[in-house]
Amino acid sequence: MPSKSPRITAKQVIRQLKAAGFVEASQSGSHLKLFNAESRRTAIVPIHSSKVIPVGTLKSIEKQAGIKFL
Repeated sequence: MPSKSPRITAKQVIRQLKAAGFVEASQSGSHLKLFNAESRRTAIVPIHSSKVIPVGTLKSIEKQAGIKFL
C-alpha cells in the first residue's frame, strides 16, 4: 500500500529541515528560504499561520530539499 504524505504545518517542516542541516538564508514576505551548504540545496517554505501545507507544496519542498518528511 502506498504511503500517504504527512499533514504538517510550516513550523514542523522548518524544524525538520533545520535538523537535516538547513539554515535560514532569507525571507521575502511569507516565504522562508533555507539553504544546506553540504548538499548545496535550497528549499522555500511558505509560512501561512498554522495552516497545514497542501500535499503538492509539501512534495515540492521534499524535492527541493532532497529529503522525506515524517
